[in-house]
Order: sequence, then structure tokens, then C-alpha cells
Amino acid sequence: MPPALQTITLGGGCFWCTEAVFDRVRGVTDVQSGYANGDLAAPTYEQVCSGTTGHAEVVRLTFDPQQIGVREILEIFFATHDPTTRNRQGNDVGTQYRSGIYYTDPAHRLVAQELLGELAQGGQSGAPVVTELAELLTYWPAEDYHQDYFANHPGQGYCAFVVAPKVAKFRKTFARYLKPDA
Repeated sequence: MPPALQTITLGGGCFWCTEAVFDRVRGVTDVQSGYANGDLAAPTYEQVCSGTTGHAEVVRLTFDPQQIGVREILEIFFATHDPTTRNRQGNDVGTQYRSGIYYTDPAHRLVAQELLGELAQGGQSGAPVVTELAELLTYWPAEDYHQDYFANHPGQGYCAFVVAPKVAKFRKTFARYLKPDA
């Protein structure tokens, strides 16, 4: 019997970017934009954007570990956002845009710790990695209009100029993990 699907939650700045990348990753069966580890139950986008709720914009990934492992997911994650800027991705500024790995499986935490240690030792980023590693305490799905945002609005300005280049970088750097239909 094959192993069960697994989940991990990642914050890489604006969830539209992170969702668009992982929608194309082989072995990822579902990507949902949402809000993690804040102080307010069922927050709205506007509340999270205020920067006062403590939430991070995240994507919850469901994946098949027979097709892709946590390590590979995290390698893609680190390559497609800037893990060296605290509470910022490009022009998106605020605690809600922090880089974060939110786990429910202790084995995922160990893999993330190992990779974070390697990144710190290697210095490839040119600056210290400030990605938060924390247990997923709360998760709330984002509003429906945020789901599949890039797929539904590819010509929208932010999508064309911010999201599309991240997707292109993923396709070029990680072609081996590209879904056949992506």
C-alpha cells in the first residue's frame, strides 16, 4: 500500500507567487493559499494585510512523497523566493510576507533544520537566511478569489511582472520536477 499524502505549509511572501510555482511541481497534488500562525480566527485578507494579526501569507501543499520529498520541495521553495529579507519579498513589506516553513510532521522539521543549516554554512545566498521554522499552530484558507490567482489572472500587472518570472525561474531551474501538463 502506498504511503499517505503529506502536507507542509510554506510562506514565501505573496501567496500568489508561491502557489503558482508549486501548482507546477510534479507530486504536489493540491496547493491552497491561506494564512498561518496568527492571533485572529478566520482572518480576512484585509486584516492580514494590515500587519496586525500575526499571520503569514502561506500556501498549504499536499504532496505524494513517492513522487517528491520534503527536501526537494524546500529546495524549490528557497530558490524561488528570497529567504534573506525579513518580512519582505520585493515590494511586498510586512510581517505577513515573512519567509517561513510551518510543519505538522516532526520529520519535516528535521529536514528543514538540516537544509537551513546547509544554507547557513554554504553562504550561497550572500546574506543570512531569516526563514522562520515553526510548528503550524493555526491555518485558515484564504478567500476563494485568491485561489489559483495566477492561473485565473495571468495578464494582471502583479502576475505578469512578479509571479511570471518566478514561474519561469522554476521551469528553468527545476525542469525535472515540472508536471507534464504544466
